[in-house]
Amino acid sequence: MSDLLAINTIRLLAVDTVAKANSGHPGAPMGLAPAAHTLFKQMRFNPRNPAWINRDRFVLSNGHACALLYTMLFLYGYDYTIDDLKSFRQLNSKTPGHPEAELPGVEVTTGPLGQGIANAVGLAIAQAQLAATYNKPNYELFSNYTYAFLGDGCLQEGVAQEAISLAGHLGDGLKLIAFWDDNQISIDGDTNVSFTEDVPAKFRAQGWEVLSVKDGNDDLEGIAAALAKAKTTNKPTLIRLPTIIGYGSLQQGTHGVHGSPLKPDDIKQLKKKFGFDPEQNFVVPREVTESYAKHVADNQQVEVEWNKLLTAYTKEYPELGQELHRRLDGKLPENWQKALPTYTVDDKPVASRKLSEIVLTSIEKELPELVGGSADLTGSNLTRWPDAVDFQPKSTGLGDFSGRYFRFGVREHGMGAIINGISAYGANFKAYGGTFLNFVSYASGAVRLSALSGHPIIWVATHDSIGLGEDGPTHQPIETLAHLRALPNLMVWRPADGNETSAAYLRAIESKHTPSIIALTRQNLPQLEHSSIEKAAKGGYTVYPVENPDIILVASGSEVSIAIDGAKKLGTEGVKASVVSIPDFFTFDSQARSYQLSVLPDGVPIMSVEVMSTFGWSKYSHEQFGINRFGISGPGPEIYKFFEFTAEGVADRASKVVQFYKGKELLSPLNKAFESVHA
Repeated sequence: MSDLLAINTIRLLAVDTVAKANSGHPGAPMGLAPAAHTLFKQMRFNPRNPAWINRDRFVLSNGHACALLYTMLFLYGYDYTIDDLKSFRQLNSKTPGHPEAELPGVEVTTGPLGQGIANAVGLAIAQAQLAATYNKPNYELFSNYTYAFLGDGCLQEGVAQEAISLAGHLGDGLKLIAFWDDNQISIDGDTNVSFTEDVPAKFRAQGWEVLSVKDGNDDLEGIAAALAKAKTTNKPTLIRLPTIIGYGSLQQGTHGVHGSPLKPDDIKQLKKKFGFDPEQNFVVPREVTESYAKHVADNQQVEVEWNKLLTAYTKEYPELGQELHRRLDGKLPENWQKALPTYTVDDKPVASRKLSEIVLTSIEKELPELVGGSADLTGSNLTRWPDAVDFQPKSTGLGDFSGRYFRFGVREHGMGAIINGISAYGANFKAYGGTFLNFVSYASGAVRLSALSGHPIIWVATHDSIGLGEDGPTHQPIETLAHLRALPNLMVWRPADGNETSAAYLRAIESKHTPSIIALTRQNLPQLEHSSIEKAAKGGYTVYPVENPDIILVASGSEVSIAIDGAKKLGTEGVKASVVSIPDFFTFDSQARSYQLSVLPDGVPIMSVEVMSTFGWSKYSHEQFGINRFGISGPGPEIYKFFEFTAEGVADRASKVVQFYKGKELLSPLNKAFESVHA
């Protein structure tokens, strides 16, 4: 088989795929086909076992080339058919508009530009950490490379630059090779309208090796040589690949071929030019299929040898081998949760960010898969256990690559995308990142992809409210929880004490497909009398019970103890009030309706109490006490008094709610919502 035949097959399959859908981007796949062909034929992977842990990873950061990825996966025998290519971008298709992580052969979901290269940095970090932890002389279990294709658009995104900068700092030892599709075209046209920086100089300044291919359209030997050279350096490497977008099209080199299907006459001339029948579509020459199948067969033998190596390793290093087998099976250590700290009402008040640190310190030895760090706020987030080793190049003297603590720098968005990549690698990594809750908003794109892709990462989000005080409204999150709670498949925990903090980590670490945000206080919180890990792990429970209450107060986090104080004050006034804590909406919503209604029953007025936007609380409460404005600057306790979040303030509002609903028949808001959905 000639390389050119395979390359033109890739080009034309991508063109036909986009044309059949009448939607998509044909230009980038046509320009990148030579690089894809050259790369894939030397990558290690097994379509019959896409989860093989030591496979090379390929990340298509350039979302405009998604038809290219589906074409390559089809040609190499992954679980795709010609009919799948023909259904590109159709409803419930195996080939959606942008590749998603649950699809065979797709490592990460990379629709938004810049996320993919940041994920690739995370994948490379995960490989380096595992290699430093488990590889032994004569046992190189983890040796795979991470490859990424990225375009000019990716390089303009801030999240990409954050991750690229961190990768350059880490330097020696990251097996990361990125191809820059330098076609000088974006959706607006020629990149000279907005993007004229010296990309190679910038990468070199950030610590990357930079190589160049003279002609990415035809110089296969140059592409292969650049790949080979990239593997001789220990640095992350950028390969500059000048290509012509839409190579061979009548519109090649213009933005007209970027985001629209080619016209029928253009497709016909293209096929004729490449030696194909212009009247036929989705043609795959037998020689191409056989050549690619031979590479797959060779790779399957590579995996067989790797499995033998793992067996021998387990005999020589039984403890590490058993640990590794457990992780590869996606299992947690038995009884690890017994290390979670528990508390009684007699224990002293503690800030929940400190409670979080206590949890991490208590469980880290039980969970070697637990890795994480902070975006330059280690001392404020309290995310580092005392004897943690930093993940740093050994040459720096700051740590080594077996370290499990990451210094992400002031790079919240990059951190979020990187821990997604770490999680996506496999080996049951439980990756977390720390910042202030308000600054999780900086990373909302990565958080959304965590939820969409099913990466069970954890955000340690401290300074969760107006209680942080003097930093003022720029740092005080008001709308943040409402935004995060609105995301599908995302747990948003706001624990009220030590037991609830342990419950948040229990659910976050046990999760296989749902990420978590754990919102934590700067100020001290009392340990609650009726809390427990078991109760809180249901997402909501009655934390201050009274018989036949006149009102139920429902709260989260630091407001739970305030609500309890308010309930006690109401009791002295002859009003019976119980208090419900809902540390996580998502988990509470997953409970049986009978349990939910036992916590928030019919016939009782319910008032929510939270120093945040009231948005979202109406599904649990008839009335809401919150803040629908920005915060203010000042000491935390004084700000709480200013907004009347005190026992007296809660009791005063609750009394008015009781009077307003007196004598009225009330359905629980849960039942009202259920009835409206099933009307």
